[in-house]
Amino acid sequence: MIETLPTGSPKIVGLKLSGKLHHEDYKTFVPTVESFVAAEGKVRLFVQLQDFHGENLHALWDDLKFGLKHYSDFDRIAMVGERKWQKWLVQVSKPFTKAKMRYFDAFQVDDAWAWLREGIEPQPSA
Repeated sequence: MIETLPTGSPKIVGLKLSGKLHHEDYKTFVPTVESFVAAEGKVRLFVQLQDFHGENLHALWDDLKFGLKHYSDFDRIAMVGERKWQKWLVQVSKPFTKAKMRYFDAFQVDDAWAWLREGIEPQPSA
């Protein structure tokens, strides 16, 4: 499952991935991310992997297509995970994006948000 997380900035897209991802997950999240990119140009991406078990083959294909289509649409990507293999995902993903990518352990979630927000003006409170 992919959930959208509030970020406090239109320049940052927040996602929480859990369970095992399927094609249907990409059909809902891709339009959301693309609307941010259309409105803001380059954006930053926060990805939290919580109880994440990977993706099926169709979702893996969707992920590859998404990465190739949006190769230069992300400025920074912070991935927050719980397992050593998730840290490895950042290294494997680097050739598919121009973004600066960093992995953060789950206890470093505040560091991930701080890194993503560097250089972005805070949004005024309503």
